[in-house]
Amino acid sequence: MKVIGLEEHFVTRDVVDAWRALDPEWRDLSLTPSTQGDSARRLADFGDERLAEMAKAGLDVQVLSLSTPGVQNLAPADAVALQTATNDLLAEVTRARPGRFQGLATLATPRPDAAAAELERAVTELGLHGAMVFGRTRDHTMDEPAFWPIYEAAAALGAPLHLHPQSPPPAVRGAYYSGFGPRVDAALATHGIGWHYDSGVQLLRLVLSGVFDRFPGLQVIAGHWGEMVLFYLDRIDSLNGVAGLRRPVSDYFRTNVYLAPSGILSQRYLRWAIELVGVDRILFSTDYPFVTPPAGGVHAFLEQAPISDEDRLKIASGNWERLCASISR
Repeated sequence: MKVIGLEEHFVTRDVVDAWRALDPEWRDLSLTPSTQGDSARRLADFGDERLAEMAKAGLDVQVLSLSTPGVQNLAPADAVALQTATNDLLAEVTRARPGRFQGLATLATPRPDAAAAELERAVTELGLHGAMVFGRTRDHTMDEPAFWPIYEAAAALGAPLHLHPQSPPPAVRGAYYSGFGPRVDAALATHGIGWHYDSGVQLLRLVLSGVFDRFPGLQVIAGHWGEMVLFYLDRIDSLNGVAGLRRPVSDYFRTNVYLAPSGILSQRYLRWAIELVGVDRILFSTDYPFVTPPAGGVHAFLEQAPISDEDRLKIASGNWERLCASISR
């Protein structure tokens, strides 16, 4: 059973230097785990340690992407320069080990036209399979019309966009995720729950803005089993009447959104996801290096799932390979 992970991260020294140079207002809370300790070392490695961890977990292929928050909080000129350099490096890495690594492009969303052009280059020239994006570019949400050239390009190419969490804005962190001390505050605002509420809201904003009505072929990947939204779709459909959408909100999740576990290997969540969106819309991911499954954990999770062998193979790699086969090169 070939298993492909969709949310497997890396960083580069140049991107880290750019993150550190930002004003505190624009620094993401992920700066610490991305630049310190074991996770920082693993993010920077494309060699033996990464391959050994893949083998231990049971993951055959990593689809690599730049870790949170990409280059989206940088000044436009810096973001454009780094998207090119990062994608060129990623292409080299994937070409060196094509059976082990694939890639999602980095996009300079502070310059949407440049990001759209880079997405086309990354897919048609570099062989990458779409892009990783984050819900906000500084204080702008990605549903704003200024960013729609990115969605137009993605839809035209048939290239998926993976919508990844980032830290809530400072004002939100202060209002909802503070008061327990720095370590607990940061954990609550990120992997505890804040990341997932923030990303789920951004996903809903894309739907409500009409992006999928304008670009019906656009495909978005949401990790962590849909970033909270999946488990409230029955209630969220109450927005249909006021939003002026062509279809119920839940319909877009069945036609335009793929889901992945991001290392949350929960049979309960898997069953719920299959019930809501169908097995053809579920991919796999481990969220390396921030989540490290136990030895053999990837295969154990899939083999223990109460689904057919055919569906098991779809989730493990088949759905992703089918999606990639539809990309226009």
